[in-house]
Amino acid sequence: MPKVAVLDMAGKELETIELSDAIFGIEPNTAVMHEVVVNYLANQRQGTQSTLTRGEVSGGGKKPWRQKGTGHARQGSTRAPQWTHGGIALGPKPRSYRYEVNKKAKKLAMKSALSSKVQSSELVVLDSITLEEYKTKTIVNMLSALGADKKALIVMPCVDEKVIKSAANIPGVKTTFVGSLNVYDMLNADKLIVLKEAVSKIEEVYA
Repeated sequence: MPKVAVLDMAGKELETIELSDAIFGIEPNTAVMHEVVVNYLANQRQGTQSTLTRGEVSGGGKKPWRQKGTGHARQGSTRAPQWTHGGIALGPKPRSYRYEVNKKAKKLAMKSALSSKVQSSELVVLDSITLEEYKTKTIVNMLSALGADKKALIVMPCVDEKVIKSAANIPGVKTTFVGSLNVYDMLNADKLIVLKEAVSKIEEVYA
């Protein structure tokens, strides 16, 4: 079983805990993680891009010149795609990019991401985050003490408004809770900071 130190907000080691082998100790499956990340990014797309076809561009009602005898190619409208100010042929229209990945793959990708963070020593287990007020500086000092000055993802057992708002203005720092954890955010972070209580919930959910 992988073992990790539990730290306090000052970076001091309090104890050592054992993590579940089935969740934090598997061989990461890169292909499945890639599949789930691509799916996540596709589902984030708005799909609102749109172009005007020749039927939607204003104007072009009159035939520009007679059919025969001019020496020009025949033309029926000045709003055909080959004309300046004409419509777009086969352009994008609003659509949904959403598709689903099966539950087994999602679960395996989540376990793989957690295990890869443990193997690369990018997982930090934190005893708790105690804030008496909304204070960004407290979170900044905590991240500095934990060696997570760059991109960090803070995983809480449940929604904590004080932590979320205190970390909101720090570049590269995101907060989430166990119910909203996703593979993309984990892999995108240089350090994964998980509260001790959240570790138990993750093991409970993905066991």
